[in-house]
Amino acid sequence: MTGTVWFVGAGPGDPELITVKGRALVERAGAILFAGSLVNEAATRWAPAGCAIADSKDMTLDQMAAWLLAQAQRHETVVRLQTGDPALYGTLIEMVQPLDAAGVPVRVVPGVSSAMASAAAGVESFTLPEVTQSVIFTRVEGRTPMPPGEDLAALAAHHCTLCIFLSITLLHKVEAGLRAAGWAEDAPILVVHKASWPGEELIVRGTLADIRQRCREAKVVSQSMVIASPTLGARHWPTLAKSRLYDPSFTHRFRRASAPATPTAPEFP
Repeated sequence: MTGTVWFVGAGPGDPELITVKGRALVERAGAILFAGSLVNEAATRWAPAGCAIADSKDMTLDQMAAWLLAQAQRHETVVRLQTGDPALYGTLIEMVQPLDAAGVPVRVVPGVSSAMASAAAGVESFTLPEVTQSVIFTRVEGRTPMPPGEDLAALAAHHCTLCIFLSITLLHKVEAGLRAAGWAEDAPILVVHKASWPGEELIVRGTLADIRQRCREAKVVSQSMVIASPTLGARHWPTLAKSRLYDPSFTHRFRRASAPATPTAPEFP
């Protein structure tokens, strides 16, 4: 009989941001392979005595697959702890394919992405009525090429919220892409280093014109989320378009309208 390999989103850094289901799997796991370069080792603290725990930061993809296969022959529950959510930049499919080929059952437990943790750290919202209702998760081209049509300038032309992963060392390319898409020099940018990591989180705010210098001064060179959005700083705007769902003039299946329709709110500054 072969055990099941569970790919569990360990969250962005704070071990308490793992899901209840993810923690329960860790608590009964016979073996755990965690991404030590990105996952807080504290996420393994709930593992039972005798659990085989390995750090994959020095492993190749083939070595990780071989380790998971070997452990699945010995244990009913094997956990691969992924940073954030397994579906985002997690080499999920590359690791699942050899397990599929060997007939090993695979399950996935979602996790909190560093994008969400970064917005939470800055008390920001990705979406606002009449500002933007769309969010793009992307990165800029480094050693991993971008597919045709997915360069940052093309995506940034939508002028919606951009969560830019794996690009803190390529801020010059981020700036170039935003400028090519027509973003203003005073467009706000939020950078969060190690979002949610206890005692290590660092927030850097700036604009398109100065964010690279501010990050340089803060010595932020790794594990950072870059957010560019027309919603940044909205908590300080003097006027704000409110959600129609909660407007007293709005009728839905849980509440009848109790007031006449309100006029359209002014545009954001």
